[in-house]
Amino acid sequence: MNGWRRIRIVFLSVFLVGGLPHSGLAHGDLTFVTWTGSYMRSQILGFVRPFEQLTGKSVTVEHYAGGIDEIRDQVESANVIWDVVDMTEADVLRACEQGLLETLDNIVLPDGSDGTPFSEDFVDGAISKCGIGGIRWSTAFSYDSRVFGEEGPSTIRDFFDVEKFPGPRAARRDPSVLMEWALMADGVSPQNVYATLETDEGLERAFEMLDKIRPGILWWSYEREPIRYIEEGLATVSAVWTVTGTEHARLPESNMRVVTNGAITEMDLYAIPKGTRRLEEALEFIRYASSSEALSQQARYQPLEPTRRSAYSLIPEDVRSAFATGPDSESESVLASDAGWWAANYDRISERFEEWAMQSVRQGAMGGVR
Repeated sequence: MNGWRRIRIVFLSVFLVGGLPHSGLAHGDLTFVTWTGSYMRSQILGFVRPFEQLTGKSVTVEHYAGGIDEIRDQVESANVIWDVVDMTEADVLRACEQGLLETLDNIVLPDGSDGTPFSEDFVDGAISKCGIGGIRWSTAFSYDSRVFGEEGPSTIRDFFDVEKFPGPRAARRDPSVLMEWALMADGVSPQNVYATLETDEGLERAFEMLDKIRPGILWWSYEREPIRYIEEGLATVSAVWTVTGTEHARLPESNMRVVTNGAITEMDLYAIPKGTRRLEEALEFIRYASSSEALSQQARYQPLEPTRRSAYSLIPEDVRSAFATGPDSESESVLASDAGWWAANYDRISERFEEWAMQSVRQGAMGGVR
């Protein structure tokens, strides 16, 4: 092989493998990792693109599958490639306890749009040692109106009543939500769910209730899978992220009906993996993304409740009316997930849950995307 041909091949190999420096395909100034689908879209349009325009920095948005395993792998291998991650409150608490996240104790955030000091503006739990609140969301259940008409299941107990409301169930493959639902369906009051689940007897009660829906259960991961399962007649009753299900149920052609009795509310926080080389950029991004203005803009693209009280006045009434609850409201039929409890008990319960789930016959696509 002559020298010139060798040089051409080497150059071509470098180009194909490494690409040109600073090319449009390269990662941006910051990598933001979040749940995909319409939720990711609401963030990109609500505050990612405005942040880029304001600061001149480019943000790469990537898909996150939930949990803390990927973050642990990056931190333990000293190869942190994520800068900001949108995580559930329980996962933030778990990862923080294990030293996988940067501490945010001293972060100074912008005050509310109405002048409220930021420390007083966020709902309880939205400012933690390693996370800053973004949105609140919930899981409800849905059913096929072609099967049950308009008199379908109406309580969380009906979710487990396969005799009165027969057919396959579908749910996300995760113990949170299902464990609470099982005990509530078995007569445990919402305020006593976690105290009951703490005991061996309570855990057995939950799994006995779950056994009622195990035959033929379908597992889902992506936000629109419950819609597909219902519309294609694969499941008659399915858990669903409330805002996704409600938006679909409003369509004239929809056969899905959403029931919020027993809905479980949770909160997402922004966190920074320990060891990122873009710490200052990550902090700047969180300051912007958690501002009243950014949260209110995100809500315009998907009606999710902001964790800042001041953001509510910036959101149009027609959007606020789609929220399940207000910033401080409570409901006897809605349970706020106890993130601290799950952070302390998730590993213990998820091991037992996986053993139970492995015995089910049917399974949807794997992953974990909201």
